[in-house]
Amino acid sequence: MDTSLSRRSLLRAAAAVPVLSAASAGTAAAAPSATPSGGLPDGRDPRFTIAVLPDTQYLLDEGGSDAEPVRATLRHLVRERGSDNIVFMTQLGDVTEHGTEAEMDAARRAFESAGRLPYSVLAGNHDVSGDDQRGDTPYLRTFGPRRFARMETYGGSSPDGYNSYHVVRGGGREWLVLALDWRLSDAGVAWAQRVLDTHPLPTILTTHDLVWAEDDGNAHLSDNGQRLWDRLIRGNDQVFLALGGHYWPSGRTTLTNDAGRPVHLHVTNYQDRYYGGAGMLRYYRFDLARHVIDVETFSPWLREKKAPTPLETEHVELSGDVDRFTVEIDFDERFAAFAPPPVPAPRPPSAVLPRDTVAYWRFDAAGLAAAGSDGAPVPPGTVARDLSGNGNHLTSALLHDSGPDTLTWSAEHHDGQPAHASLRFDGGKGPDRGAVLRTGAHAPVNSMTFERGYTIETFLKLPEPFEGDHAWMGILSWEGRAGDAGKHSGWSDDEPTCSLNVSGERFLQFIAYPVPVDADPTSWSHALPVGRWTHVAVVNDGRHTVMYVDGSRIVRNAAEEGRGIATLGKPFVIGGTQSAERYGQGFYGWIGDTRIVARALRPDQFLLR
Repeated sequence: MDTSLSRRSLLRAAAAVPVLSAASAGTAAAAPSATPSGGLPDGRDPRFTIAVLPDTQYLLDEGGSDAEPVRATLRHLVRERGSDNIVFMTQLGDVTEHGTEAEMDAARRAFESAGRLPYSVLAGNHDVSGDDQRGDTPYLRTFGPRRFARMETYGGSSPDGYNSYHVVRGGGREWLVLALDWRLSDAGVAWAQRVLDTHPLPTILTTHDLVWAEDDGNAHLSDNGQRLWDRLIRGNDQVFLALGGHYWPSGRTTLTNDAGRPVHLHVTNYQDRYYGGAGMLRYYRFDLARHVIDVETFSPWLREKKAPTPLETEHVELSGDVDRFTVEIDFDERFAAFAPPPVPAPRPPSAVLPRDTVAYWRFDAAGLAAAGSDGAPVPPGTVARDLSGNGNHLTSALLHDSGPDTLTWSAEHHDGQPAHASLRFDGGKGPDRGAVLRTGAHAPVNSMTFERGYTIETFLKLPEPFEGDHAWMGILSWEGRAGDAGKHSGWSDDEPTCSLNVSGERFLQFIAYPVPVDADPTSWSHALPVGRWTHVAVVNDGRHTVMYVDGSRIVRNAAEEGRGIATLGKPFVIGGTQSAERYGQGFYGWIGDTRIVARALRPDQFLLR
């Protein structure tokens, strides 16, 4: 067996009326007309992108510049919106060099390339002067509230028009983006706080002047950044990422807020690089399954060059530690205090009984007689009802001299599991201990051979830390000896005819001796994670067996044909596997809903929601 094989298992607001000042609403430029996009993003996909466009001032300078890199970047975002799942773009200020009418008009024309892409823009010190109470400016007439009003993400602006917020959907949840002026007044701080108070969502704060970095990329709060940190960021736990421009070189730091949780602060600016930054774009690729944000930086304009010069080639993509890196965030844990992930409601048994269901067991009040409180022992003789109506009820029993805490009721469950309950097994070796749930002597499932196919599903979780020796513990099986069924090709005649087990390396092993021949086709998974729920499905179409883990097909499925299961008419069991018709150790961990269907199901028909 190749014990080096491993694969990380992937899984797992309220709206506000925009507040506009009368002056800004009357003078702001209208939003540009829509242009066709290259496909729309999927707000449910756990992998999505928020794009960041830093200072473009040297490209929008009436003294002599070229707006084409900006247009190329925006066209790229529109074109790749669907394929890169770009849900939003945020700009970091200093749109122009002098903030004049002519430069703002050039910026307006450049941003027409964004089409229907939702985005935010904020003012930098080269666009405006003073704080956000400055009144009317060419910037406000160009990038005031009316520009964003028709965007589906737009939530509103401060009365002065210089600060705005957007609610963005990605990964099946909502995110708040605050776009704050380069100098936030006391009124601006109060407005931002009201937005945070009324939108308890994971928040990305964007502004122009936040942190500056040393040459090695180590960043520090600027004077303005310190004010924002003290008055707005550190006391609002929902702000987990803050982005600024203004300074170069780029860099990053992580600070701890008043709730004791990390806040990631980044400075992103490439105006000092070739061609005024060449429309450099940064991708923040959120991956909620891997619990990371992968960051990359590149110039779409330079990527499009058919024959780039050596200097252009050098700047197509930036790969230094401050330009390409990964931020690790356990999103569920980080946001649990204010925006816990939605957990699907329990599903009734009737919702998960497809045609040809043989047995369905669950351990909440619907399925387990006298279901107790979390941690309460499950007394021997407790019946877990077969909710399929086929009479394959299970009865609990303790093995050897195991104490009552060897089998307990638990409120823990996989988020996608129909029942919000499970059983906690405390099996182990030396001395052997454990607990099992067995069907009665005459249960129909005991003697079924499933020659037309089958799907066996269960949910399980291994403890963290995973203590002790639990190699080859059983999850589920049929009792009896393979040798008594005329099967002698396997590891031992004493093993059962069908079982799902966990090896010493925490690999799943599923073995089922087929009906017509003496063979032992076996499937092996990767190493299971500890401390996390896993869904397992074994599917046989009447010829071959395929194992799925968390809805994904594994690679090491049996090449041998295997029709049916050579059962001996003996009980089906959850919680252990026999050898020579004797139980040694029992399962160690949690087991949830378990279902057997007498045909092959598709992954979209599994119990896993």
